[in-house]
Amino acid sequence: MNSPNAFRLAVGIGADMREIAVEQRPGAAPGLFWLNGFRSVMTGRKAMALEALGAERGLEVTRFDYSGHGASGGRLGQGTISRWLEEAEAVLARTAGPQIVGGSSMGGWLALLLARRQLAAGRKLRGLVLVAPAVDATRLIAARMSPEQRRDLDRQGYFERDSRYGDGLYRYGRDLLEDGERHCLLGAVIETGCPVHILQGGLDPDVPAAHARKLLTHILHDPVTFTLVPDGDHRLSRDTDLALLRNAVTGMA
Repeated sequence: MNSPNAFRLAVGIGADMREIAVEQRPGAAPGLFWLNGFRSVMTGRKAMALEALGAERGLEVTRFDYSGHGASGGRLGQGTISRWLEEAEAVLARTAGPQIVGGSSMGGWLALLLARRQLAAGRKLRGLVLVAPAVDATRLIAARMSPEQRRDLDRQGYFERDSRYGDGLYRYGRDLLEDGERHCLLGAVIETGCPVHILQGGLDPDVPAAHARKLLTHILHDPVTFTLVPDGDHRLSRDTDLALLRNAVTGMA
């Protein structure tokens, strides 16, 4: 946190308070606001691609780490969709002017939830760019649990699985799964109040393309662009993928 654009933001009260690490490049509107995926951080390739785009065009760029991630305080095991959405709202309140919100995987789910809350408050976003959006991800996780993982969840309140990406075990707690049910979006019309662009890998094993297509059938009142990358994986972090991300954001800016 040595950058002149870095600050820490206290979110929550009392024992629930955690310090969120934020990087915010000053610039013009529309600002670019990035939401990481689960276990990802604000220095990842997609986040830094938007940072570079903002620097080139003189736009405000805001990135942050959820609690339990990266440079922020708190423990990952305490994380829930409610907590991370609260943090996203608190950081968004520190931005200036209309925002283009980008989100990857779980961050795509949070971006849609954030858009809905902003719309309800009369503060529409400029646009949404969603990369492999893991909408209702906790249901996806629960549906893939093995009998052994269900046993672990019942006995100890969490279960673990190996990561596909070589970054250690992923732990999922009961609080995360149960809280996710309060924020599920599929099954009803999703209102965003802004244009939406979805980037989806055709070879994504974590959030299949069929899941993204299902999401399309729920966004009925806002313009949606869907870009399928036939050979793309879940992370979509290759140079060619990042070029698509930049183009999608530039198209809204």
